[in-house]
Amino acid sequence: MDDDCAVDALLRAREEGATVFDTADVYGLGNSQRLLGRMLAQVPRESISITSTVGAFRGTSVHAYRSLNLHGQVEQSLENLGVESLDVLTLHHTDFGPRDQYLQEARETLEALRSLGRVKALGMRAPNRLAAGAETSGDRHQVSAARFAFLVQQFDPKVITTPFSPLSQPLPEHGPADSEEDEDIFGFARRHGVTTMITEPLGLGLLTGKHLPGTAFGPGDVRSRITVPVLEAVQRGLQPLRDRFGSTPHDLARVALHYCLMRCPDSIVLAGFTSSHQVAVNYQGFRTGLSAQDYEFVDAAYAALRAELVEVGQFRSGAASVPCIPGPDRSAHVPEKR
Repeated sequence: MDDDCAVDALLRAREEGATVFDTADVYGLGNSQRLLGRMLAQVPRESISITSTVGAFRGTSVHAYRSLNLHGQVEQSLENLGVESLDVLTLHHTDFGPRDQYLQEARETLEALRSLGRVKALGMRAPNRLAAGAETSGDRHQVSAARFAFLVQQFDPKVITTPFSPLSQPLPEHGPADSEEDEDIFGFARRHGVTTMITEPLGLGLLTGKHLPGTAFGPGDVRSRITVPVLEAVQRGLQPLRDRFGSTPHDLARVALHYCLMRCPDSIVLAGFTSSHQVAVNYQGFRTGLSAQDYEFVDAAYAALRAELVEVGQFRSGAASVPCIPGPDRSAHVPEKR
């Protein structure tokens, strides 16, 4: 994407009403932040909230959450953005080394950054459903309810970021979970008075219908591991939505974004873009809501799609927000790189 076009799209998003912009130092090796900085230089700083992430990159440090690395990443992010402070700094993962040996150091460093005014509030990442029981899978992105509650107590985050899309495991419609270990992350956040932000609401673009079975994804694209049967199942599952709401990617994106907002009405939904036109069309879609009958239809269509993805044997329900397709020698885990 051309840099000038990206800045134009960011400005268009603000004009349309966007107030939260999410970035990270690892997105484009700082280029995402620098582009956002170009936009910020043209608007009142107080009109925008910036969230950024730390911990995905450790450089030559022994651990990403060592004090020097945290300070360095925050200062570099501030320089990239051209600002004095971050509204929210989100911890990329919950791995603080063997026996949490870097947890206290990280906590003290982040508290110092808040005291200095370099960071206004902390955020944490979580799956959309916390795992019950002890954390034994070895996957640092799968967190037990007890473990996550402990870390929330340690860091006092104001925001929890989580993947969620119409492909995610359904959330309970009414009432609390049977137990705290069985509640979804949205219920957990509400109980702790924490804001939630949804990432990947379009299922890495699958729910726009533009990725056909013959689509060739570029090197390093996480979607390159998605198989033809999955793409075929998605196309079949989206057909009822095309018939009712329209066949363009914008029509389907509108439906998916509204679904996320209706299922998670007190959350911020983060949607990516590739052009000013896409930004404008997404906001135009927000102005045309879904009726109760529309929502019931959409809910049933997405439920059928999830069931078909399970049927083809290549969809991991639970915490995942998109189909996770293992290669011959790889586990069913989508890497975090974008």
